[in-house]
Amino acid sequence: MNDLIIIGGGPAGVAAGVYAARKRLKTVLIAEEIGGQSTVSDGIENWIGTVHIKGEDLKKSFKEHLEAYSKDILTIVEGDRVALLTKADGVFTATTRDGKTYTSRAVLLASGASRKKLMVPGADKFENKGVTYCASCDGPMFSGMDVAVVGGGNAGLETAAQLLAYVNSVTLIHRHSTFKGDAITVEKVLAHPNMKTRLNAEPTEVLGDKFVSGLSVRDKATGVVTDLPVTGVFVEVGVIPNTDFVKDLVTLDPVGHVVTDPKNQHTSVDGVWAAGDCTDELYHQNNIAAGDAVKALEDIYQWLMKHS
Repeated sequence: MNDLIIIGGGPAGVAAGVYAARKRLKTVLIAEEIGGQSTVSDGIENWIGTVHIKGEDLKKSFKEHLEAYSKDILTIVEGDRVALLTKADGVFTATTRDGKTYTSRAVLLASGASRKKLMVPGADKFENKGVTYCASCDGPMFSGMDVAVVGGGNAGLETAAQLLAYVNSVTLIHRHSTFKGDAITVEKVLAHPNMKTRLNAEPTEVLGDKFVSGLSVRDKATGVVTDLPVTGVFVEVGVIPNTDFVKDLVTLDPVGHVVTDPKNQHTSVDGVWAAGDCTDELYHQNNIAAGDAVKALEDIYQWLMKHS
């Protein structure tokens, strides 16, 4: 019987694993891969304490930190994922895709989210070669260039605002005739002189050779397709929380995020906490995910001591 099961290997899962081990909690961490969404980035410049780090290097540092504690108190199960989490008689059972089971007294959900991909020709081919899903990670590399942002919700608008600080221009492509973001955000972003918009439009193809050189966009009203000369395509069409395995256990919001108490990251089920992109946290960033996981571990430790 473990004290704790951590589900996920991104910044939240790794931070939780380190803190759990330091508190001498018998823990198993289950993750398909250690690292999280940012490991695909060529350069991360907002990981506190590190000016610049490649995604692969961040992944290595995560693994090294975990493995330093993995001898007797922390078990790392990589290459598998939890398919179902259940609770019976105060004991949690995590059943993995490979059919293995792990039991514990407490659980931390840190399963993250999967970004919705841009489903047009060329998008896969040029991912990390001009097509990116993380403005915070990759934006500064496009300094002085012309870029496009796909998505007209708050995420797309905030990405555009972020990029306008250093790119030459941003063209925002939105499939509807009006923006879905907050009115104040819309007004502020559109007021920038280097901001352009293509409403009621949708991308049809990412163009390029070795790297992105353009984006084909179709006007939904006329059907006319034009090519935008951009070297970067930032995709903000939403994410899907990885929470199917707990949909019958904890309360989820309409999108599928785990609903948590922001004071301690506790969920609707006694003995279950959640942190990172799988939660209804207002802002999703690496540093926030790690911080929320640490907050959860402090509460988990106190809870386990009371229930020992």
